[in-house]
Amino acid sequence: MPIIGYHASHEQIAPGQLLKDVQLAEEAGFDAAMCSDHIEPWSARQGHSGFAWSWLGAALATTSLRFGVVTAPGQRYHPAIIAHASATLACMFPGRFWMAPGSGEYMNERITGERWPAKEERQRRLEESVRIIRQLHEGKEVSSNGLVTVQQARLWDVPDPKPELIAPALSLETARRAAAWADGLITVNQPPEMLRRMLDAYREAGGQGKAALQVHLSWAASEEEAYAIAHEQWRSNVFPAAVSYEMPSASAFDALSTDVTEQQLQRAANISASTDRHLQWLGEYLGLGFDELYLHFVGQDQRPFIEAFAAEVLPQLKNSHTHRRPALRSVR
Repeated sequence: MPIIGYHASHEQIAPGQLLKDVQLAEEAGFDAAMCSDHIEPWSARQGHSGFAWSWLGAALATTSLRFGVVTAPGQRYHPAIIAHASATLACMFPGRFWMAPGSGEYMNERITGERWPAKEERQRRLEESVRIIRQLHEGKEVSSNGLVTVQQARLWDVPDPKPELIAPALSLETARRAAAWADGLITVNQPPEMLRRMLDAYREAGGQGKAALQVHLSWAASEEEAYAIAHEQWRSNVFPAAVSYEMPSASAFDALSTDVTEQQLQRAANISASTDRHLQWLGEYLGLGFDELYLHFVGQDQRPFIEAFAAEVLPQLKNSHTHRRPALRSVR
């Protein structure tokens, strides 16, 4: 049976309310949850950005869900700090925590005042950080003097099992490269052919583990309202990854998204008042070979979405894909 998870959007919802939302999502039948680790939202209209690591402790303690977080070791966080934080959560909640370490976005990492490296250097820094994190999770004492400096770091509470390190990928090249180190892959909704190529790129390069998809969507009682929610909250998120990585702030995203078209918005999120249409989209993603879907309703009032999808989407989606074709595995 596929895992249907809930995306908890720190950038859009205050942390106290978001904790209530994820608790409601569990009650409604969602199987898991995930969030992203930002210090700034994508838009001033979103208006929030709680500290994901603090929130995760509360969320794990007050639900029975498995949680993941997309984070960026290397600049805003030293990888030893990420290893420490993730190991502590994994020790307290065994088997219920994973993280997706990425190369970061300028809008979050710039707060250190350090130089923002080019993509290739950021990618090498990420891979170095992953190596350091894995060694620390194994209980080793680590010293390193590469793109990241570590001096005699050690974790005294070593997680068992170790948290999975899932690769967040928005491009084919990132997916291929991540196959060398990742325990799985996560990406975001794109046209089906692009998603198929993303999975193939990861698997054909030897990538193992689960394939997860974060699905941005807007649903409401009418088509007009569903579109209005997406336009108000998500029009800052329609741009290619190469653009998003370099934007300095929420205000810069807002300035760039002034003239976003309906077509651009529909490419960035699944927008419909029909739960049947959303069910169809989600079924197609599972049919491509994704093991887990994390649904991100891009509005700020989560209860109507959670209740509607609990009644009209989750049961049908799980039942219809109980015996689906398994995802393609590694060709190693």
